[in-house]
Amino acid sequence: MPIKKGREYRALQGFSLVPREGESDAYKVRGTAIVFDTPTVLFECDGVKYYEVIDRHALDGCDLSDVIMNYNHGGKVVARLRNKTLTLNITDRGLDIEADLSGTVAGRDLYEEIDGGYIDKMSFSFAVQEAEYDAATHTRRITKFRKLYDVSAVDIPAYEETDLSARSFFEVEHSKEVKALEQAARRRRLLARTRTYPHTTQKQEE
Repeated sequence: MPIKKGREYRALQGFSLVPREGESDAYKVRGTAIVFDTPTVLFECDGVKYYEVIDRHALDGCDLSDVIMNYNHGGKVVARLRNKTLTLNITDRGLDIEADLSGTVAGRDLYEEIDGGYIDKMSFSFAVQEAEYDAATHTRRITKFRKLYDVSAVDIPAYEETDLSARSFFEVEHSKEVKALEQAARRRRLLARTRTYPHTTQKQEE
């Protein structure tokens, strides 16, 4: 899967095929790309879990002008917002998507592969404009997306639950927290020595 600079990738919360009740309903998939205000563990290090939350208003003002659906975030486009074969629906809960894959041979083949269980994961890619981090709860909150690029059927999701950019972010935060703990421990040791040898300090001052 090509990892493009400046983009982040996440596994969809869930997706399913639309039952084939008639020809007009064939080759459709539905999924929930984003769930608002729900902490998700994206990284764990030294027993510490790091979370991500997507704010309920993160999509306000986001560029959703031409989201596409493809395979492994590359290759042929099999559905597109611009020609109405892909639809997005922002609800109080999150972002739902529906794609009609009937329009191209590649789309119909992809549907059959999903239907046959050969491909059972989907993800979406995006760029973040604003985010904040709470060190006390180890939580990154995305408060504003800049752009949503695509939703994609994938055979091997990047690290299943996370990706390089998210992993890098949390590794940096983990490093900062470890250094802060080490500095606090050093200060406590220095204070302990001062309390243990107060007369030595007084003689030096005299």
